[in-house]
Amino acid sequence: MKLAYLRQANTLEFFPERCVGCGSCLEVCPHGVFAPTAAGRPVTLQDRDACMECGACRHNCPTGAIAVEIGVGCAQALLGGGKSADTCC
Repeated sequence: MKLAYLRQANTLEFFPERCVGCGSCLEVCPHGVFAPTAAGRPVTLQDRDACMECGACRHNCPTGAIAVEIGVGCAQALLGGGKSADTCC
């Protein structure tokens, strides 16, 4: 089952120009937010809306190619935006 979060509700930012293609984000992301490209090339942002803002990718990225505020998107949208829980996670 694929989790469905609010669209564009997370704080994930990816800076491909900083990515060196080490693959750390691919190894630690539990939701397949990033995808590999050709060997030795930077990864791509495959599914931004699948990000649960755990921060594992940011913590393990050696070049600062990923920024995310841990745990603020979906929950914050529910608390501050008047959304119902059935539209979030």
